[in-house]
Amino acid sequence: MSARLNRTQPYALGLFRIVVGLLFAVHGAASLFGVLGGAAGTGGTVEAGTWPGWYAAAIQLAGGGLVLLGLGTRAAAFISSGSMAYAYFNVHQEHALWPIQNGGEPSVMFCWAFLLLVFTGSGAFGLDQLFARRTATHGERAPEQTPVTA
Repeated sequence: MSARLNRTQPYALGLFRIVVGLLFAVHGAASLFGVLGGAAGTGGTVEAGTWPGWYAAAIQLAGGGLVLLGLGTRAAAFISSGSMAYAYFNVHQEHALWPIQNGGEPSVMFCWAFLLLVFTGSGAFGLDQLFARRTATHGERAPEQTPVTA
């Protein structure tokens, strides 16, 4: 049973990445464009350039989109994870210690989900994998060496 599950791990990880990226990107789009309930469910948007809301929403949209596509997954996940750690410690934790008390559960979950993707990579179905296969198929040329002279 474990061997069969291990073979499916890249596919499960790819689906996990797609769902997490989509949810994060939609959260950013809601805040930036007022779609799907808008910022904080108010139907409105975050005012352009305001700190930290607008920048967080931009990271959510861009980082979530990149993770969703599996393009630059590790870097996008690292930045997204950091933005959620910032959100938790600077926005939520001042209200109470535990995420259940301060409304920070989404920030904590996104932070740890993205941190996992930093270490695991994109899994299956990602553009990172497609480009890696294409590069391997065409073969990479070694950089030309120039002789060293004294």
